[in-house]
Amino acid sequence: MSHGITLIPGDGIGPEVADATVRAVEATGVAVAWERVDAGERALAQWGDLLPETVFQSLERTHVGLKGPTATPIGGGHRSINVALRQRLDLYVNFRPVRMMAGLKTRFQDVPIDMVIFRENTEDLYSGLEHEVVKDVVESLKVITRAASIRIARATFEFAKREARKHVTAIHKANIMKMSDGLFLRCCREIAAEFPEIRYDELIVDNACMQLVMRPETFDLLLLPNLYGDIVSDLAAGLVGGLGIVPSANIGTSAAIFEAVHGTAPDIAGQGKANPTALMQSAALMLAHLGEREASRRLQTAIEKVYADGKHLTGDVCGPASTAQFTDAVIDAMR
Repeated sequence: MSHGITLIPGDGIGPEVADATVRAVEATGVAVAWERVDAGERALAQWGDLLPETVFQSLERTHVGLKGPTATPIGGGHRSINVALRQRLDLYVNFRPVRMMAGLKTRFQDVPIDMVIFRENTEDLYSGLEHEVVKDVVESLKVITRAASIRIARATFEFAKREARKHVTAIHKANIMKMSDGLFLRCCREIAAEFPEIRYDELIVDNACMQLVMRPETFDLLLLPNLYGDIVSDLAAGLVGGLGIVPSANIGTSAAIFEAVHGTAPDIAGQGKANPTALMQSAALMLAHLGEREASRRLQTAIEKVYADGKHLTGDVCGPASTAQFTDAVIDAMR
């Protein structure tokens, strides 16, 4: 059986890490029919649109995407491509495992970090509802709904039960935003009551950030609304080597996109220095999502073996290897 997968290489180093990941996925032996479509700066140059309809047409056929990083301007310009994809396709779960791999040199390298972040992906302040009330007074609307809160909470607890995880922590600021975050918490508690075998607790977001830095090994599954989830998932990534390491998945009812969420790094684009780890680990999640669990395990195990060995790591994680050399090492480890 061949799996149709939409490949969105992205900007900057995106095409390099995408090509490396394609090589690694194909080396697992899984049959893949790639549909390569552009979004971002390349699409803008060719089609006059950062997110052309060809992307959505492909995803309607494949229902699964693998995406490299795309650029988003700060303080103006076009809307985030990632946010647009998540909202249009209703990819309501942002799923990010954060694990410490042997061989990574960080200040937390000896801490057994193994957590999964579940972030609601479609509303909150990312609804993008902003307006200028009067000159120099801007209002942004934070949208929290019961429907979205219930489904992200249920996704978290169902994952915990399926994967035999023991502990879910809901993150909030309901002491200040009593209505919006209060609704989110009520929904989390409602779903938690259906899973009495799973320990449930709550932390205010600022305290949660402190606890993550002080004792990250105490966290298991984190359940968050959109904005806090964005911030906390990057903080957690920083504990295990940064965004160039951790995978990310955006999952909905009828589609899923697996992506690297690090920057486009235009300063090193085309130089063979890019680290494809984040996208490769995202591809391992993708293979599991497609039912190719043995191939997913082989790819993930190979990545971890290369890190533990330490001889073929890229420069951002203190190694001497190029993108191609790292990829070759991962493929060799699978053999």
